[in-house]
Amino acid sequence: MSMSSFDNDNAWTAERETSTRTDFSKVLVVARSPINRVVVAKIVERAGLKPIAETPEAAEKALRAQAPGTVVLDGGPDNRDCDVLMAGIAAARTAGGHAPAVILLSNRVGTPESLDLPGVVDVVVAKPITPECLQPVIDRLAALGRG
Repeated sequence: MSMSSFDNDNAWTAERETSTRTDFSKVLVVARSPINRVVVAKIVERAGLKPIAETPEAAEKALRAQAPGTVVLDGGPDNRDCDVLMAGIAAARTAGGHAPAVILLSNRVGTPESLDLPGVVDVVVAKPITPECLQPVIDRLAALGRG
């Protein structure tokens, strides 16, 4: 049986720390829906950043290889679509490794704490996804990451 690098927190953190430096001009967009990936990627481009659009299954590899400064996760109907990726990011943060800023696109309105996601998600943006709601959040997190 193949083991995901997220199955071993220390291996994921070690891989992440030895990968390329964080690139705050890149935003990893993760969604099951191809339409949502395109919509969010266009909003990222409009913010002057480079989107990397992936499915939840392919996102782990892209996160390690591309080292984006921000990740936008579409939680899907129940906020569970990206649980594996969120577990890896949480492990990296707990171990003291660098992890990107995380935005969760959610069907539920709330804060990371009220949605039981503290320590993993930095900002929750309620759906529907619009440039007016999402772009300012992306801009703010990208600016914080740059310094």
